[in-house]
Amino acid sequence: MLNTAIVGMGGWGRTLVNSVQGRNGAGIRFVAGATGNLDKARDYAAEKGIRLHSSYEAVLTDPEVQAVALASPHSMHAEQVIAAARAGKHVFVEKPFTMTKASAEAAVAACRKAGVVMALGHNRRFLPAVAEMKAQMAAGAIGTLLHVEGQFSGPGAYNYQEGMWRADRDESPLGGMGGMGIHMVDMIINLAGRFQDVRVISKAQVSKTIDDTTAMLATLESGATVGFSTLALAARYWRVALFGTEGLLELRGHENLFFRDRHGKEWTRDFPVTDIEHAELEAFAAAVAGGPEYPLPLEEAIHGVSVFETMIQAATAHSVYAVA
Repeated sequence: MLNTAIVGMGGWGRTLVNSVQGRNGAGIRFVAGATGNLDKARDYAAEKGIRLHSSYEAVLTDPEVQAVALASPHSMHAEQVIAAARAGKHVFVEKPFTMTKASAEAAVAACRKAGVVMALGHNRRFLPAVAEMKAQMAAGAIGTLLHVEGQFSGPGAYNYQEGMWRADRDESPLGGMGGMGIHMVDMIINLAGRFQDVRVISKAQVSKTIDDTTAMLATLESGATVGFSTLALAARYWRVALFGTEGLLELRGHENLFFRDRHGKEWTRDFPVTDIEHAELEAFAAAVAGGPEYPLPLEEAIHGVSVFETMIQAATAHSVYAVA
């Protein structure tokens, strides 16, 4: 059982805890925690059997804590990952991993030097439908990939108020990218490979805090093109579609997969609802225990940050930027 501390006990930190606490089979439990407002977390911590610490430093010196799960503001991740590695703690970190490619590389280097496992919380890699998409592509069902379309939107910014960290443009550049869109970037990397270049438009049409509309046109290293958008003031929506010379695959939501070949033959498959937060934490614990490696290579974690950073540059300059 991997004794873990939750760092950041707002809504998403509690989602992570709830996915495994008191449940059999995950191989992980939360024994400690730290957050920006201890008073707001006391009742919840008591309910879940979590010992509260007054600081992140206190978490890292707790001898019972073997790992940390970071659900803290985006800009804190790099330094927190490095500090955890130096303290010999394994690290599960929420997305976005860090805010720059250089800091992502430094965080990964620190974990490798310390010999600790680092896992990045792109939970949609654990969807059964995504595994089927990869299998279909490997079998040649869609032929040569020509184009990818991605959309991940939601209404979160309706709840953002001045003073909230998610409403801070430094923490949420490109609007919904930090909370939602970065997941789709990772999904595209997972399914279709690395990015080569990006063009981005990002603006606040209605929102008083962050950008509510972000759109990207990109090229992958394979030569395939990408059209992607994330909206922060819209109905919740997830879609990723792969268009190839022989057919197309489209994941509508998390459980519905559609296929049509170039002759018009088609099928639709529904997959069971999966607790993807439980699955990612279980995979993290298994990797720490010496089992299969966590199924998100660290080089892909770094590349995802590089795409994000490049998107920010491209949006600011209103130009085309090559991804490093």
